[in-house]
Amino acid sequence: MMISDSDISEAVAAYLGRYPEEAEQLAEPLRLLAEGRGFASRRSFPMHVTVGALLVRDSTEILLVEHLAYGITLQPGGHLEPADVTLVDAAMRELTEETGIDPGQISVVSSAPAYVEYGQVPARPAKDEPEHHHLDIGFAFATARADVGRIQESEVTGAGWYPLELAERLVGPRITRAISGPAKVR
Repeated sequence: MMISDSDISEAVAAYLGRYPEEAEQLAEPLRLLAEGRGFASRRSFPMHVTVGALLVRDSTEILLVEHLAYGITLQPGGHLEPADVTLVDAAMRELTEETGIDPGQISVVSSAPAYVEYGQVPARPAKDEPEHHHLDIGFAFATARADVGRIQESEVTGAGWYPLELAERLVGPRITRAISGPAKVR
């Protein structure tokens, strides 16, 4: 069963429970979600939902990928699929697909999002996508020893572990939220 707009709204509400100062930034996507237009679908415009995964290893480094389409370094993530049941499971799927990391070596830090960002995405005529917005919902994961496996070359050109401080300079403040909660590490 596909993730519903209600599921997405609940995740954003849980996030705003932790970060109420971001309510104004998320007012527009919450308004759109209330319309119930199926924002889990990549074909939903002017907005659709994407997920991200912040995987921390040994509390000292974080996994980042070189994104093929955008040509930048960022956390693993991507669009929801019809078979995704929960947002956190979708984030885990994207993480393991893009990086080849064994999911058995990864623990979810929290079922509540570590970050939620609303941003504009340029048109992609090759994919028949107009300019639109992504509501990116990211989750924190932890590992003690996972290593990068075979990367998904159709999505990323590389993946590697970055010291937290460097990752924050490259990606932004969402990185520090990946280490803000307790986790049982495998």
